[in-house]
Amino acid sequence: MSTATVLRTPLYDAHVRAGGRMVPFAGYEMPVQYQSVIAECKAVREHAGMFDVSHMARLTLIGENMIPYLEWITTNDISKLTDGVGQYSLLPNDNGGEVDDIIVYRIVANSFSMVVNAANHEKDVAWLKANNSYEVEITDQTDQTAMIAVQGPAAVPLLAQHSDAEQELLNAPMFGVVRCNINDVLCIACRSGYTGEDGYELVCRADVANQLWDALVEMGVKPCGLASRDTLRVEAGLPLYGHELSDDINPISAGLGWVVGKNKQFIGSEIINRARQEGTPKKLQGVRLDSKRLLVPEMKVYVGDREVGAITSGVYSVVLESSIGFAFIDSDITLETPCEVDVRGKRESGTIVSKRFFKRAK
Repeated sequence: MSTATVLRTPLYDAHVRAGGRMVPFAGYEMPVQYQSVIAECKAVREHAGMFDVSHMARLTLIGENMIPYLEWITTNDISKLTDGVGQYSLLPNDNGGEVDDIIVYRIVANSFSMVVNAANHEKDVAWLKANNSYEVEITDQTDQTAMIAVQGPAAVPLLAQHSDAEQELLNAPMFGVVRCNINDVLCIACRSGYTGEDGYELVCRADVANQLWDALVEMGVKPCGLASRDTLRVEAGLPLYGHELSDDINPISAGLGWVVGKNKQFIGSEIINRARQEGTPKKLQGVRLDSKRLLVPEMKVYVGDREVGAITSGVYSVVLESSIGFAFIDSDITLETPCEVDVRGKRESGTIVSKRFFKRAK
């Protein structure tokens, strides 16, 4: 993908027809919103919404040495995966930071799929190839496919009802993969998302993406843009690369020790495991303001007169009806500690809380 050219996903025309306000994002023209961000957030929390996530890169990896290769270049325990199941993971670097956060799917023993962030597309592919001494074949399928995330409490029942694999879609585990037809469009459905809701990310051929999108609209799934997706992921406590993750941020500091295997060696494992044992100077926490003033990255967080951290992401939460955000906070500061945030020169009162602002009741 060329960084000099702004690209369009196969669904660009559908976004324009639906009134999407298009903005440049990660090298693509993407819809930031259609009508109301609040209405889009409510659609996902109360029923079902969908996002064009075709800008995210989709890779296929095939080879007899897949398991040792992936064990070395990812942090999570690849050996635990069975056919048709994936996992959230990280591509670690030599310094204990992250090249990217990813999802890896085991299709069968020697065939895997990987979804990586759009902004890191070229960097990730270069990293995968540079560390490929295992003769694994890496194929980039981003341009040939599209991906639509359908999210919300009604998402799975709706998709199941309009598919030829109803029970498989209803019963698949988290990160489970189901091959199915949805309104006659062949899809690889992956039970994952970025909103804190249940749902599937549907991968199909690029030339039938609009047919699938239109069918989802007919089912009553609401098109949603980047702004609502960002709000939903912060409410759900989910990190964004470039904000809560980077080449210089240890995953232990970011609260991602749960995706770091304790009994395996991988790139940078010694540094990351040392951070797990010794702790880190700062930890990623949530900040909830008492007011609705928007938090933005680099705003300073204070406890009394002491500067204890800085905001990394901020949104207005529709669920909580308040301004919320993430910040890397000094590790000795406990949750429920009152704080203040310097919002454009004025101290706004708030509380340091769990970064998981919203959790769907099971």
